[in-house]
Amino acid sequence: MAMLIAGLLLFLGMHFTGILADDWRQSMIKKRGAGTWKLLYSAVAIAGFILIIVGYGAARTDPVFLWATPVWARHLAMPLTLIAFILLAAAYVPQNRIKARLGHPMLAAVKIWAFAHLLANGTLADLLLFGSFLVWAISGFAVLRRRDRANGVIRTGALKGDVLTLVAGVIAWAVFAMALHTALIGVSPLP
Repeated sequence: MAMLIAGLLLFLGMHFTGILADDWRQSMIKKRGAGTWKLLYSAVAIAGFILIIVGYGAARTDPVFLWATPVWARHLAMPLTLIAFILLAAAYVPQNRIKARLGHPMLAAVKIWAFAHLLANGTLADLLLFGSFLVWAISGFAVLRRRDRANGVIRTGALKGDVLTLVAGVIAWAVFAMALHTALIGVSPLP
């Protein structure tokens, strides 16, 4: 469990710098240069991600159950993750109205993804992993939306971007749900 916690602290800690410590992040970039900052950021985030994977995998071998997951919650996780994949696609597809409306669809996707996985899983490791990501995404979304409003950020989108976002999100979700989740995580999300 310690490895999972260390990984979460490293990974999410680095991801919090642009949200909660942007002045410090900017000063580091100014002092060290953008390339050095990106290298440091990437190295710490990758190390954290590896520790999360190894730590979560180890915790799954000896689970500490906190609650029993009802069957309906596992079924609800499927459409929630579909929404999360569409929001994730919205972060990358240019000129879509989902991104124009939300501003930070990736953080919205992480919120829904984490919530769906908390519904479907009831171990201590799940609470640590998905709960941490949920807290990070909620706080990051709120801070960045407030920053956008303060800076007068306006985004626009069009129907073409919306259609591409929906198609990309549904295809990515289907591939992940039908094949990659089982191959990478070792658990089939399908009933």
